[in-house]
Amino acid sequence: MKQELIPSQKQSALAIMASKFNVEPARLLETLKATLMPKASNEELLSFVVTANQYGLNPFTREIYAFPARNGGIQPVVSVDGWIKMMNSHPSFDGIQFTTEDKDGKPWSVTATIHVKNRTHPVEVTEYFSECSRNTEPWKVNPRRMLRHKALIQCARVAFGFSGISDDEEAIPQVALNVTPSRPIFRSKLEPTVEPPVVIPSVSVETNVQPTTEEGATNE
Repeated sequence: MKQELIPSQKQSALAIMASKFNVEPARLLETLKATLMPKASNEELLSFVVTANQYGLNPFTREIYAFPARNGGIQPVVSVDGWIKMMNSHPSFDGIQFTTEDKDGKPWSVTATIHVKNRTHPVEVTEYFSECSRNTEPWKVNPRRMLRHKALIQCARVAFGFSGISDDEEAIPQVALNVTPSRPIFRSKLEPTVEPPVVIPSVSVETNVQPTTEEGATNE
């Protein structure tokens, strides 16, 4: 008798991600919809999960999250922590260096140099403050750090061909989807919820108030 070959069944993208967190795929789907992407359709959710799996990013630690796309749907957006994780996890990554240039005491440019194994020349990308800076608190407080992040992201993209993702500033969203879980992650609907206690504000009654005359003097 010939032994019949049974084709192996491939795991779905949702099942792959669920296995990383040791939860059921249905519970993961429920949590993603309820906390990270409340307005996303199932198709958009699947596309997001495929992208997260491809780059090994965790949506619950904000390595990757979703912004509304300009033409509808959602855009996978990777935080700087996610870009750093992808770069360090790449098998060809062999180190990164930064060169900062100031002019008149102000940040001017940052050059990121990534060394790639088995390549003769490293990859260099320069980002300029005049092109990247924004009128936001992080850019006001830490302009050189923010410019270094931009150089890292663009250099990693060129060196390793990361595609289909953006950083948060490239997405330029008007209203971002909620990326903060509104309830504990992976909690079942069957688990009891504890309602917060109702606090009734106390009302203080002031006594011994003496009436006043028309000129504001008290009657004695």
